[in-house]
Amino acid sequence: MKLAVLFSGGKDSAYALFKAMQKEEVACLISILSENKESFMFHTPNIEITKLQAEAIGLPLIQKLTPGEKEKELEDLKAAIQEAKEKFGIGGVVTGAIESVYQASRVQRICNDLNLWCFNPLWLKGQESLLYEILKNNFKVIISGVFAYPLNKEWLGRALDEETVKELVKLREKYKISPSGEGGEIETTVLDAPFFKKSIEILESEVKAGRDSGIFIIKKARLAEK
Repeated sequence: MKLAVLFSGGKDSAYALFKAMQKEEVACLISILSENKESFMFHTPNIEITKLQAEAIGLPLIQKLTPGEKEKELEDLKAAIQEAKEKFGIGGVVTGAIESVYQASRVQRICNDLNLWCFNPLWLKGQESLLYEILKNNFKVIISGVFAYPLNKEWLGRALDEETVKELVKLREKYKISPSGEGGEIETTVLDAPFFKKSIEILESEVKAGRDSGIFIIKKARLAEK
């Protein structure tokens, strides 16, 4: 079966892509670029980098812009999935949802409307074990957004490694945050993975941070040989 992967460029959608590739043929990636940075549905930090990531992976990318209005943004997602169905003959859609019923239920509804299978390979996986799986499979990931106390600008641009995971788990115990960012506390950007034919090299970046939130903006990047 041919699949389309809802791809934000973050660790969860990239790892879901990795899992899907092991079982079926991935025909394309779909990225939704939301003008609303507070979108309920879509990851926003560095979403523009998905074009470069798709090139690094070697898969076609369907990108759609949405104003990001709650619920209305789903029509833009549906249009992108419909395009993937018509252009690539997909029979299913893959998401990186772990615990978000809000997101998973809405994608499932769209898939039902379009007579497509909805595959959530990370659904209800333990967050700590998922992070270690991602590291074990040699993903290169950076933290590109923080949105909860006590996370601050010192976390932005930081590599997701074993020490970082240990610290996030400790913060869960003390502050009840989600180590994988499933509650919106953290956003990430993938710079390399086993299925990347080239890695992404950051040439220019900027940190914008307030008291308990901030983003690491990739202003310029290029593909590099591995």
